[in-house]
Amino acid sequence: LRSVPREEHPMQPQRPNGAAPRVPEIDVRAAWERVSAPGRPVALIDVRETWEYQEGHAKDATSIPLSELEQRQAEVPRDREVLLICHSGQRSLTAARFLRQQGVAQVANVTGGTEAWEHAGLPMVWGAR
Repeated sequence: LRSVPREEHPMQPQRPNGAAPRVPEIDVRAAWERVSAPGRPVALIDVRETWEYQEGHAKDATSIPLSELEQRQAEVPRDREVLLICHSGQRSLTAARFLRQQGVAQVANVTGGTEAWEHAGLPMVWGAR
């Protein structure tokens, strides 16, 4: 059998040594405190697919699905902290690594995702928005 080289994927950025860029993490309660704090502009971006977002999402979250992030990365603010959320924290971690590689310095992954957000009783928006 011949080994075929793995093709690089833009959403799985690698550093020169092969390790993915380190991404800070934040729990859902701390994320909500930052997003809801007056006078502190923080962007909360939900990277789940549109249909998932429409079923229910964290209050004040903006939808930019991971599948569209490469094309829509210009919509991600670079002048403030950016918190990324998905269902459980895996897609948002992938998105955060990608954005760090693209030069977005203030980015963090919301651990536990929307599932943990809802379980913690934090504000949610139900239905399309």
